[in-house]
Amino acid sequence: MIFITAKFRVLPEDADRWPEIVSEFTQATRGEPGCLWFDWSRSLDDPNEYVLVEAFRDDDAGAAHVQSAHFKTAQQTLPLHLAETPRIVNFKVPADDWSLLGEMEVRPKG
Repeated sequence: MIFITAKFRVLPEDADRWPEIVSEFTQATRGEPGCLWFDWSRSLDDPNEYVLVEAFRDDDAGAAHVQSAHFKTAQQTLPLHLAETPRIVNFKVPADDWSLLGEMEVRPKG
């Protein structure tokens, strides 16, 4: 899979509305057949920073994403709400889902 994490520093006046601003883009991306997940989180340290964790099945799914109409729209509209260019980490990972974090295994109570 292609595993991507990106940090978006949002303009302070738009930070609280960011989930609404990216809602259509998020829903459209989640609807892509090759999208495994597309999840936003807000930083605990910086209220103007959002982290996007996304994964796509393979290169073809990643290419379909960046060629989609909703991605092209996002390229035009989202930067209007950003304080700087997003930062990204992008890797191919030999997996198709999250692995368990064995060091913090949750055992049945009792």
